[in-house]
Amino acid sequence: MKRSERRILTTHTGSLPRSDDLLELLLRANQGEDVDQATLAEQLASDTEYVVRRQLEAGIDVGSDGELPRIAFHMYVKDRMGGFGGRTGRGTFSDIANFPKWASLKLGLSKVDDEDSDNLTQTAEAPAAVGRMEYDPELTAVRTELSLFADALERTTDAGAFEETFVTAATPGIVTTTLTLAEDNPVYASDREYIFAVADELKAEYDYVVSQGHVLQLDAPDLAMERMIMFQHEPLSAFLERVELHIEAINLALADTPRDRVRLHACWGNYDGPHVDDVELAEVLPLLYQAQVGGLSLACANPRHQHDWKVFRRLPVPDDLLLIVGVIDVTTNYVEHEEVVADRICQFAEVIDPHRLLASTDCGFGTIAGYVLVAEDVVWPKLSALARGAEIASERLFG
Repeated sequence: MKRSERRILTTHTGSLPRSDDLLELLLRANQGEDVDQATLAEQLASDTEYVVRRQLEAGIDVGSDGELPRIAFHMYVKDRMGGFGGRTGRGTFSDIANFPKWASLKLGLSKVDDEDSDNLTQTAEAPAAVGRMEYDPELTAVRTELSLFADALERTTDAGAFEETFVTAATPGIVTTTLTLAEDNPVYASDREYIFAVADELKAEYDYVVSQGHVLQLDAPDLAMERMIMFQHEPLSAFLERVELHIEAINLALADTPRDRVRLHACWGNYDGPHVDDVELAEVLPLLYQAQVGGLSLACANPRHQHDWKVFRRLPVPDDLLLIVGVIDVTTNYVEHEEVVADRICQFAEVIDPHRLLASTDCGFGTIAGYVLVAEDVVWPKLSALARGAEIASERLFG
């Protein structure tokens, strides 16, 4: 994983906007409609080239394919792994119950109903684990996605080249908390068994991404977000025990992967809401440090977590870990001023060697197909502001 040797490098957390045409095709396919695969492939190729070019033009140093072929950052797993069916028993954010007027304003919900309300983590009905987890042995989908990415990188050399590339993947924890274990699953008697089975199967995807020369980013919002969903009525200790379990599963899946080829993204849920029940970073950070990864990506630009840079004074980043900090809020259409971005970066440089610091976004701009918070034509100015702010910060920090 690249360090910021002479300047602060920029990246983001993976997902980028899909075109309307691609979105329509993905949603239709997800609903079981017959979609012409040649048309879908052509649209994916066009969209992937577009987002790669826009990242390069914006000044992003470490870029991705935007997760464009996936229905969601986590739910794509159901299309690559067998054993899912029916409907999951997923709950909802505590914000929905505690702030019904906000839920009505922002989500269009007139009442709170765990079974029927959209919980901000799924585009359509998410399935449950009803059988044995079996990842496609041919790795068809991940091979296709990375091939599209490679082709796009080759076609955009006129716009420059990334310092490094990364590809995202869901963690065992986010898969098992969003595509929950069916009560009558005949294979797994407990969540623990289910989690480790998913970890075993996802390992093939992780290994393939790294084998293709990309940094693997593991998306794990469960390591913070589940405090206000699955564990909103439980003591903090119960949630932290679950976090430890999820990190244990991550480490199992990464058993053969060099730490410096993996970065871990944790957050509190990618939505514009009160977030008053967010777990404090200081509570989970010591556990995050246990993950066998070389980089830690955190959401630090949103109003609820802008103060979190101070936590690293008490809980310093281990010497072998890079810190990838969110300095761009992905839930607002304000375009951050580059001086604001620079200030945020320099705050973190007070608590960690700037050579081990990368500037990023809080989360993704297209984490779930059809769930849009920031307009597509605002995304690119935000990424440009990220790059310009990093340049200013670099002048301050490196001269």
